[in-house]
Amino acid sequence: MQKNTKIIIVGAGLGGLTAAACLIKKGFHVRIYEQAAVLAEVGAGIQSSANAVKVLYDLGLHDALETVAVRPQAFEFRRYDTAELMHRIPLGVEHERSFGAPYFHLHRADIHEILVKKVYELDPHCITLNAKAISFEESHDGVTLLLEGGVEIKGDVLIGADGIKSVVRQQILGSTPVSYTGDIAWRGVISVDKLPPDIMETVSTVWCGPKKHAVMYYLRAGALMNFVGLVEHDQPESESWTQKRPWQELKDDFEGWHPTIQTVIDALDKDACYRYALNNRPPVGNWSTQKATLLGDAAHPTLPYMASGAAMAIEDAAVFARCLEQCEDVTSTLNLFQRNRMERTAKIVNGSTFSRGLYRIEDVQAMRDAFHEQNLTQSRADWLYSYDPLTVALT
Repeated sequence: MQKNTKIIIVGAGLGGLTAAACLIKKGFHVRIYEQAAVLAEVGAGIQSSANAVKVLYDLGLHDALETVAVRPQAFEFRRYDTAELMHRIPLGVEHERSFGAPYFHLHRADIHEILVKKVYELDPHCITLNAKAISFEESHDGVTLLLEGGVEIKGDVLIGADGIKSVVRQQILGSTPVSYTGDIAWRGVISVDKLPPDIMETVSTVWCGPKKHAVMYYLRAGALMNFVGLVEHDQPESESWTQKRPWQELKDDFEGWHPTIQTVIDALDKDACYRYALNNRPPVGNWSTQKATLLGDAAHPTLPYMASGAAMAIEDAAVFARCLEQCEDVTSTLNLFQRNRMERTAKIVNGSTFSRGLYRIEDVQAMRDAFHEQNLTQSRADWLYSYDPLTVALT
């Protein structure tokens, strides 16, 4: 595509910002339209394996990431009551040596800020705030994004990177199936100053138990502990990440779990416990029209059970930029993009759904056998971490 191709991106989340940076770096004209009044990110931790970190390094973010990232030494899966180690995926030096980049724990707000700064560095006029997308229109010569207030933005291609409640997805796909997983997710962040200094090594620990599991890992250069508790719950509720619930309900949900879990829950700010529903959205067979496509959660919303949702959005961004550079027209670009991303992202979506059951096996020996059979270390090495969005053949 010609470098004067005008790309419109809806949404300034991790996927939209990474896409903008990748595209501007290649010389394309990009504009992001974000409905929020300020650029800020809610949430807590994300995990970024080598397949995504390669993209961030390619954008020149190595030094910025080093100041905020944590390099975990392993993924550990432990029994909820005895802390018996069910499986261990080596990370740290071994991950970097095997896959060409580190494995990072990052606070979502930190990586978001880093990407915002990069986009502004590349193009100070790229992002427009207070710009709520309503719909889009297509013609033979381009696409028009309609914003609240009657503003029309014209371009050559539109990317919907506007998350699970995507306006662009709704127009492209209409209503798609959504089902409550049966799980709610608790989240909270604790200063390590409130925890015993030896409470946990620098690892990501998944505590596996009947009808629930919990995840703990360090953030912000080790200054914070991230806690996520995923619990079967009869009643679905809002998907909002900012919905607070009483601390005592969290405490009750993990009654009888390992003392390490109790220590972390007890240290949480009792006025900052958030809980939201986890809904399942199966993979779809198309993301695109002639001039518009989807990226990240708007295309393939993913449950958090494989810690790869953010990484998939970052991969999408890099692959889309390569497709646009390689193709002669927009339609060919969008076809090449989704043809090369659908199978992989569907595997993540379906694998995340499967992992929920693996972490919940009640019988101890059955859980041991299941982890042995799955051999997550080898399977994730074979296809998840070894993928390089910067060099993978586009077919």
